[in-house]
Amino acid sequence: MTTKRVTCLPSLPPANVQRLQIETQGGYNKVRFLFWKALLGVLAFDLLGLGCNFSKMHRLVSRWRVTPRTVPREAVDHVCRAVNYACIWYPKRVLCLQRSAVTTCLLRNCGVPAKMVVGAQNLPFKAHAWTEVDGRAINERRDVHRLYGIWERC
Repeated sequence: MTTKRVTCLPSLPPANVQRLQIETQGGYNKVRFLFWKALLGVLAFDLLGLGCNFSKMHRLVSRWRVTPRTVPREAVDHVCRAVNYACIWYPKRVLCLQRSAVTTCLLRNCGVPAKMVVGAQNLPFKAHAWTEVDGRAINERRDVHRLYGIWERC
């Protein structure tokens, strides 16, 4: 009779093992704190009706200042992970405009000079919003610079 070995955790590639070690050494608490801030940000976006009032949302994000502080090198990854978790746990579907506004504001709170970008493509017409840091789109699965023409950066 053979016994089947059952493991609780799947085998992780070396990069994921390193990420797991970082999270257990204090990064996890930072992501958890940022998760709550992101969740409150997504909720505030809905409660303030910023999805229906683009000029009000644009004004809010444009005026949001970068906090003067030393930026930890993993700040962008932590904020992106926290926003992703907040979008998963939020009871409504979070659209790209809401996601990028919250991501941009959280990054600026962490001292990262992030920009929210709104772009569109002609045919078929499709608009999209994303966040950039140093001219590079973050937390995106595709090359948004190639797919969309940029309308506005704030």
